Amino acid sequence: MLPTTLSPVPLVPEISLYLVTQPVGLFDLTGGEFHSDQPPPFWAFAWAGGQSLARYLLDHPAEVAGRRVLDVATGSGVAAIAAAHCGAAAVACTDIDPAAVEAAHRNASANGLSLAVHLDDPQVVLAGDVFYSPTVAPRMTTELRGFQRAGATVLVGDPGRGFFPERLFELVAEYVVPVPAALEDTETLTTGVWRMRSPRNKL
Repeated sequence: MLPTTLSPVPLVPEISLYLVTQPVGLFDLTGGEFHSDQPPPFWAFAWAGGQSLARYLLDHPAEVAGRRVLDVATGSGVAAIAAAHCGAAAVACTDIDPAAVEAAHRNASANGLSLAVHLDDPQVVLAGDVFYSPTVAPRMTTELRGFQRAGATVLVGDPGRGFFPERLFELVAEYVVPVPAALEDTETLTTGVWRMRSPRNKL
């Protein structure tokens, strides 16, 4: 694990995460290189999409209270932790990086909460900042549509990444999210929380 500090999340100060607090970007932590066999440490930052989802859930706990929730591409786990905080019946998280899942569980424990190891048939699926590349976006779209077809509510946090399929979603909330300038080349990102449309309502 990288050296991290337990810090309140800027948009969601009710939650604290173990984060990299020094002014560095994502690939500064990998020697400036991307290695396909070792994902960069997305989990070491509170990304705008996850922060916005967490804020939305804490402001609208009925979205997840008493329901089974899955946070995909969890990163730091901030959205999963917010769901658990809101009284979800069970919350699990997944990520291509095992270190992210480990970080999410560690962060949940730091907030006096716990996440499930596995979850079948989620009723709510969360995804923060998952449409960040032309290769990842189509795979995430297919996965999220699969969850929706199975009956789940799908909520996505997206700060205007270029590959977000907006036509498949409706905007339910919007936040101005503080972010590290070294990470995003700006100090704030306007970030939407979006609900996936049912197929009959697609534009």
